[in-house]
Amino acid sequence: MAQLVCNLAQIKCSFGVATIPLIVTPENRVLVSNQPAATIMDHVPMKNILTFGMCQSIANPAVAAATSAALGVFTPAPCVPATSSPWVVGSPTVLISNKPALNNSSTCMCTWAGVITIVQAGQMQTQVP
Repeated sequence: MAQLVCNLAQIKCSFGVATIPLIVTPENRVLVSNQPAATIMDHVPMKNILTFGMCQSIANPAVAAATSAALGVFTPAPCVPATSSPWVVGSPTVLISNKPALNNSSTCMCTWAGVITIVQAGQMQTQVP
């Protein structure tokens, strides 16, 4: 079984350079280990998912522009997450405010081709299917 994800879980992007905390706000009013529990809808850039430091995806227009300005020498640019779709798959049998709970095997896609994964769920006691 997977672990239920909560506020301050550690996440990373395949094209980012830093591991960061997932920010889960308490609007769903469900706590796990004294932290707000996450749902698949906790994917909003700069609210739930902050910057991963520098982006290394050439699909990112900022990276492409920086590389072009450096005469073709690959140049990373500051990360601005572009997560327009929810986490997948989540835990469809466990609902929090009528939304599937987020488990630690879920992933979220960035528009710039990055795959965001959960490194640490933020708590270790509660498991979900």
